[in-house]
Amino acid sequence: IGWYGGIAEDAPKTSWEAKYNKPLIISEFGADAKFDLHGNAHERFTEEYQANVYVKQIEMLKKIPFLRGMSPWILADFRSPRRPLPGIQDMYNRKGLISDKGEKKQAFYVLQKFYDEKTK
Repeated sequence: IGWYGGIAEDAPKTSWEAKYNKPLIISEFGADAKFDLHGNAHERFTEEYQANVYVKQIEMLKKIPFLRGMSPWILADFRSPRRPLPGIQDMYNRKGLISDKGEKKQAFYVLQKFYDEKTK
């Protein structure tokens, strides 16, 4: 919810149920952002958009009582020939929390704050 479908603001409204008493691990959540591209929280490919998606997805994940793990997609931007959008993707998957050059995006700090709170 937030990148491939729906809007980020809908994520916290989503309820989860488990038919079986099994733990849940969520993988591949997040959104694209080009490092140092700025705009509002609803403008795709901006750092603000990516950070907002993470904030809203984390709000949703916190409400899942049987959640036992998560794996954001992905740590760093990487080459991807199927991502040709000029000036934005330039043959990179931009879903990283850090750029292909190691620069931390706003979403990095959103996730860092979440993990810091979990350890307190």
